[in-house]
Amino acid sequence: MIDPKKSGGILQSTSKRVRMIFSVMASPNRIDILRILNSKGPLTYSELKSLAGFKSKKESGKFAYHLRKLLRQSLVALNKSERRYTITNLGKLVLSLARQIEERSIIESGKMYVRTSHESIEEFNSHKIIQSLVREGSLPLELAQKITEEVENRIYKYQTTYLTGSLIREMVNSVLLEHGHEEYRNKLARLGMPVFDIQEMLTNVDNIDNGAQGLFFKSGQTIFAESLLLNALPKDVADSHLSGDIHISNPGIWSLLPDTIFFNIKELIEDGIDLKGKFLGVSRLATIKTLDNLMSSLSMIVSLASKEASREIIMDGLVQLCAKHAKNVTELEEKLVAALVTSSTSSKYTKEPTLVSFRIELGAEPKLVGAILNAYKNYVKMTPVPQVGLIIDYSAGKVSDVSQTISEIISIGGKVLFSKDETSYSGITRIKAKNSTSSINLQSLTINLPRLAFESNKDETYFRARLALLMKPALAAMSLRKKDISDLTRRGLNPVLAANTQYMQRSSVGLVVNLVGLKEAVFNILGYSDDKEGRDIIYKVLQTAVDVAEKKGKEMGDSVIVTMTESDGIARFSSLDGDKYGKMSVLKSLDTEFYSQGVLVLASEMDSLNAKSEKIADANKTAKILNGGLLVQLRFERDSKVEEIKKAIEKAGDLVGSFRPSKDVPICGNCGFKDEKLFEKCPSCKSPYIIS
Repeated sequence: MIDPKKSGGILQSTSKRVRMIFSVMASPNRIDILRILNSKGPLTYSELKSLAGFKSKKESGKFAYHLRKLLRQSLVALNKSERRYTITNLGKLVLSLARQIEERSIIESGKMYVRTSHESIEEFNSHKIIQSLVREGSLPLELAQKITEEVENRIYKYQTTYLTGSLIREMVNSVLLEHGHEEYRNKLARLGMPVFDIQEMLTNVDNIDNGAQGLFFKSGQTIFAESLLLNALPKDVADSHLSGDIHISNPGIWSLLPDTIFFNIKELIEDGIDLKGKFLGVSRLATIKTLDNLMSSLSMIVSLASKEASREIIMDGLVQLCAKHAKNVTELEEKLVAALVTSSTSSKYTKEPTLVSFRIELGAEPKLVGAILNAYKNYVKMTPVPQVGLIIDYSAGKVSDVSQTISEIISIGGKVLFSKDETSYSGITRIKAKNSTSSINLQSLTINLPRLAFESNKDETYFRARLALLMKPALAAMSLRKKDISDLTRRGLNPVLAANTQYMQRSSVGLVVNLVGLKEAVFNILGYSDDKEGRDIIYKVLQTAVDVAEKKGKEMGDSVIVTMTESDGIARFSSLDGDKYGKMSVLKSLDTEFYSQGVLVLASEMDSLNAKSEKIADANKTAKILNGGLLVQLRFERDSKVEEIKKAIEKAGDLVGSFRPSKDVPICGNCGFKDEKLFEKCPSCKSPYIIS
């Protein structure tokens, strides 16, 4: 049995304790002290006194009185060893209660209050709408006052119980549209995602393979993409993208990051990366003296540099660095594998992670080259989808020098491109600049040639004229993009790029226009046969594009190149054209599943090809006309053996100047197990989820 006397005493004691706490809350000064300790504590006596506003000697007694009250009620505690004051859990509870009482009293008063985007609740003030209209939308004051008056009338008319900053902005934009002020509305539009889209992202989180970072990238890029298409791009260019005349890849990072960067890694490492005050959590490495130092620097550079490009980083000079610091090839091979594994967490701004490619020159240091290739092969074995690639420069060597190891790499899903020039994995040639070993490609713009052909009424001259007309505003938009990226880089957004390439000062930025669907446009839509006359039309189209690019480049003071390489817009182009011209019309124009990208050569064809073969001669002439590069893909069947791959790449090296071998390698989408013999079910986890 509980003694009633004792029970009453406990209740009385508790009631008194609550009254004492409420008396403490009655003082704004004491609430301020709790707020300061909650946000900035632990603090010394003098620090707390100064922050609380008791700065004069006369106020010392008053401050001491308030602090004693808080200590006696255990809302604040003193750490005697450190002589610092902290807020207790009870103090945090009291502070939270004070906030809730303050907000509820505001709401119950009957006035209109706004929940703002900076996490506060404030009394509605129409003057803030006027200020926002003038400051953000550049409205004349008189018009801003007129719009605000109408918005204010609507707010009081609707008597909404939960008034927020975003709701007021919706009303303002609605009134602006009703009065015909669309341009002002676009400047004031609130960018973001619908609640439903956020919920869908969380519902389908199992499809996000980059953790929480993937969610942040996707939602953030949605906002920046909306801003680009609504305000940053000229309207005609934005409309061309939305309608399917052109495709802008990665609009969410269009104005923030370049697509491809060429670095000389030897210079980066030997000169040292100057990060200034950025990435303070990244180690600052001393001068490179040992192979261990070199590999640590290599991992760090790969990781940091990949954050500053959306497509690819190409690093030159690895062989020379290894020659300087490696004592034997066995040690180099072991430590390079470890460095690649450590660095294989590249940033993923797009569907595919940023690829880091090392350019390896054949013809010198064959043992070192062999060790690097073996290290890469071991890395590929351990990595389901490699984020590091190789560019094999065989201008001073032969493909056969490395064909055995490269064939083994290709058979397990390695990413390799052969080239006799400085080229990226996507097949785009580097823009060379005087006194600079670094350069940038801005290449996220693709032109839909079948769309132009559909609208040219089978008139080849009109087709080329439409191409020229479309390229001019697109290139002007690319030039604006270059200025935006340069400005943000200079201000610290891309610190490695800013401090270590000096590309802005040396004008080593190339604007790239990519063409897709050329054969479908000329042969299947314009109606030419795949013969000498038809191929001559193809060359005329390419020459027109190059001429317009060079002329427009001179006008803008930029290097402009034209390429035929892969694009993530081809599926979108086919879908939009099917909706506009009929799916059957598009299907009739297709040679493969989607519009063509570059040149595709099947490995099974190689035995019947030579330098005079139509396909090879056509590819070489096309590459010669284009001033930015042609992607030639050498496609292998899934069951191709190493010897077959070896034979095909050696022959391709004799026939074309640049080509990329590709072979689908099955991977378990559940556990990441990778093996060329993987078919219907994973032997490791028994999952049937097999991807290529």
